[in-house]
Amino acid sequence: MLTEREISRSWIKLLGTGEHTDETFDKAELLLSELRPENPLRHRLSLELQELRRLYAKKRG
Repeated sequence: MLTEREISRSWIKLLGTGEHTDETFDKAELLLSELRPENPLRHRLSLELQELRRLYAKKRG
């Protein structure tokens, strides 16, 4: 199990590039699964991921 710090660092590396693909979102989901459901970081990152997916879908088409 990864720590919150490791997940945060990986999240920034993964999604901070601005280039998002379906594979990127799948990897982000895997990172989220490392956190407990009640974890505030999981909630915050889940909301961020939803927004990024929405923007990605809008950009694609």
